[in-house]
Amino acid sequence: MSRIGSRTTGRPTLAEVARLSGVSPITASRALRGVSTVAPELVEKVLAAAASLGYVANPAARALASARSQSVVVLIPSLSNQLFIDTLEAIHEVMRPRGLEVLIGNYHYDIAEEENLIRNYLAYQPCGMLLTGFERSEAARQMLAASQVPCVHMMELGGAPDALSVGFSQHEAGRAAARHLIERGRRRLAFIAAQLDPRVMQRAEGFRQALAEAGLQAPALEMLDPQPSSIGLGGTLFSRLMAQAPEVDGIFFCNDDLAQGAVLQALREGIEVPRRVAMVGFNDLPASAHMVPRLTSIRTPRAAVGRGAAQALLAMLDGRKGGVGQQDLGFELVVRESS
Repeated sequence: MSRIGSRTTGRPTLAEVARLSGVSPITASRALRGVSTVAPELVEKVLAAAASLGYVANPAARALASARSQSVVVLIPSLSNQLFIDTLEAIHEVMRPRGLEVLIGNYHYDIAEEENLIRNYLAYQPCGMLLTGFERSEAARQMLAASQVPCVHMMELGGAPDALSVGFSQHEAGRAAARHLIERGRRRLAFIAAQLDPRVMQRAEGFRQALAEAGLQAPALEMLDPQPSSIGLGGTLFSRLMAQAPEVDGIFFCNDDLAQGAVLQALREGIEVPRRVAMVGFNDLPASAHMVPRLTSIRTPRAAVGRGAAQALLAMLDGRKGGVGQQDLGFELVVRESS
C-alpha cells in the first residue's frame, strides 16, 4: 500500500497519523506529546499509528505553527553532580504530564558557553526557560530580555526585582555550617572549596561572616581550588591544609564529595574524625550517610527546587499570578558522627 508523505520531505505527517488512528490532528498531537487529558485507548491507537508509519514529530514546524514550541529549556552547569540530576528528575516529573519537552543544556560552569546555549535554544522559540543562578553574560541577559521568554531561576535567591527564583540562601547555609562547628567547641575553622562558582562563593561569605561574628576570622585557613569538585581532590586539599595548618580543628567543605575524600584521607593518615578535626559537608549526597564516620552535611532541597521551579514556570505560562518574587525552600543541617 502506497503512502503519500509531506510534499517537501517525503516524511510521514501528523495528519496521516491522525487519519490512521481515527482521531483529529490536535488529539494525535496531544497523545504524542504525552498530555494526560487524552484517553489511554486513544493514546495507544495514535502511538501504534505513528510506529507503523515511522512518524517523528517536527518541533520546528510545530513552533512555526504556534509561534512558540512545546519545549522548556533547562540550563545547568554540570551533569556529573548529583545535585543537578535530582533537580532534572523533578523537572521532568512536572513537565511530562503537560506534554512539554525538556531540553537540557550543560554549560560546564562557563558563562560564555551558557551564552551560546541561550542563543541557540532561543532560535527554537521555547515556551519557557529554567536557569541556574543569576550570573551570566550581559549579552545573554539582553537576549533573554528581548525574547520575552518566561524564565525561572533556580538554586539562588535574589536577582532582579521582577525575577522569579526558587532556591535557598547559599549565604545562610555557609553561616549555619560555621555556627555548628563553633557550637561544637571548634575554634580553628577552615573552608575547603572547589569549582568556585557563585554559589560556592556565597557559602564562603556566609562562613566568613559567622567566624567574624564569633571573633574567629581566619581568612588564611582556606583552600580554594577552581578544579571540578571530586573525592580525589577533597583528599588532596585536606592533606595540604593539615600540612600547612595542623592546628585546624574544624572544616566546612563546599560539597560532600570533597568532604568524603577528606574523611578517607584522614583515615589513611591516622587523623581521627571528629576528635582531632570535625567535618561538615554540603548537599548531603547519598554516600555521606554511609561514610566512616558518617558525615554531617547541609541537606539541600534539590528535588524540591526543580519541582518548584517547574511549577512556577507552568503558572507563568498559564497566566496565573505569583510569577514574580522568591520561593525560599530552606535547607537542613543533618548532624552525624563527623562533627
